[in-house]
Amino acid sequence: MIESGFHYIATIIIIIGLVTWIEKKYPHRIFEILPSIVIIYAFVMLLSSFGLWAKTKSINDTYTTFKDALLPAMIFLMLLDADMRSISKLGKKMIFTFLLATLSIIIGFVVSFGIFHDLLASNAWMGFAALCGSWIGGTGNMIAIQGALNVPSDLMGNIIITDSVNYTFWVMLLLALVPFAAKFNIWSNADTSIIDKISTKLDNSEKQKTEISSASIILLLGISLCINIMSDAIASYLPTTKFLSHYTWVVLITTLFGIFTAMTPLSKVGGSNLISSIMLYMLVALIASTADFSEMSQAPIFILAGSIVLVTHLLLMIIFAKVFKLDLFSIGVASLANIGGVASAPILASAYSKALIPIGVLMALMGYILGTGGGLMTGKILEIIAK
Repeated sequence: MIESGFHYIATIIIIIGLVTWIEKKYPHRIFEILPSIVIIYAFVMLLSSFGLWAKTKSINDTYTTFKDALLPAMIFLMLLDADMRSISKLGKKMIFTFLLATLSIIIGFVVSFGIFHDLLASNAWMGFAALCGSWIGGTGNMIAIQGALNVPSDLMGNIIITDSVNYTFWVMLLLALVPFAAKFNIWSNADTSIIDKISTKLDNSEKQKTEISSASIILLLGISLCINIMSDAIASYLPTTKFLSHYTWVVLITTLFGIFTAMTPLSKVGGSNLISSIMLYMLVALIASTADFSEMSQAPIFILAGSIVLVTHLLLMIIFAKVFKLDLFSIGVASLANIGGVASAPILASAYSKALIPIGVLMALMGYILGTGGGLMTGKILEIIAK
């Protein structure tokens, strides 16, 4: 049994390294169904369930130190690509479509939680808030909300499984609908000419980052950790409530730092995606290291509740398409930009045309900006329903 904090963190890092290396070296189909981040979570949680490490003071202190240091830094780096000036080039209609998708997802969570909350634990609203953050932005937003609300690890296990299962089916559905775009657009009376204009505009203004180097990585890492310190200092002067804790303020302040810094030359320094991805893997593994498989008996109900969110979202987006004359590409990519994030929205966009990939990327980056705040706001609504 591991009792040293150093041995504990070293074990987690080697697990992350092995899984991601195997995914890169042997790109098996299983990684399309179960992303490496889910496999890491499940494997670390399995080791935790078998008691590979004890909850000693050294391990608990190491867990807290790493988690508190990495989370704000990851949020900051994750948002460096989200330049509002680039996003504004999407045009009003595309941004409006994205916001409709976000709104329909929030409504979906309210509807689903209203149906299932009596069957779930009293703190389940926290987990759904984290899932909402993921389905507006991405896994990084989910982990940010987990930290801000201090969501229990066993609850996060249910949420990560719910996210993975529902996301897989959702991607399959949206890709399967691509051949029906022409018929859908006739039904909705959509004008698709604006999409071609936006795509051309984005291709002509693509942002170039500098080459990733040891210097750029050290610079970004140092700045991101300093942002953590600054956010913590500012948060200490702000009032706290049951919902807005000190750490919630740290997360929100870091988000603002990331949004504003994305409009500075620092956003062009290469390496932010690489470092934030490593931090994300670390944070997911750390959360899993305190979880236990025996505490995940409610996973089927969570998965069903997640599917109700998506069904509600689908129905609302079809109605919005008819009312606002939206095309299938716009609502599909807006949906996947929310639910799938920057990893999958460009894939769906490319299924329509490779020229449309930048639209998928920028929509997904909008989700990163809105995900944490949107998830926390939804969490507040769900907390009221739970009472």
